[in-house]
Amino acid sequence: MAKLQSLDPHTPMFAQFKEETGPIVLANTFLVPKGRAESFLALFQRQAEFMKAQPGFVSLQMHEGTGDSQLLMNIAVWESTEALARAFGSPEFQRMAAESPDDIVSYPHIFEQINV
Repeated sequence: MAKLQSLDPHTPMFAQFKEETGPIVLANTFLVPKGRAESFLALFQRQAEFMKAQPGFVSLQMHEGTGDSQLLMNIAVWESTEALARAFGSPEFQRMAAESPDDIVSYPHIFEQINV
């Protein structure tokens, strides 16, 4: 299973699931070893199809780092933290997440939009 790391050590994603708010944006950056992006994206595609069918899902986009980067970033919009937590915690999604190789590192964090 991919290693989950916190971008903000004071507020890991699982603590964020307790916040009742929405809409929210899940930004999940993945560190994928060289030569592994294609197989990782095939698994991610299956996970994305599952998530797209879940209540509260709004949209999803995957981004690739430029140059020689080993980073991929998923940006997903959900109606609420509750909807994301339900989908993430489902047994079916957890089975797919367990298929991720151990050398993948995931940095998920939940954000809310603010006006600037």
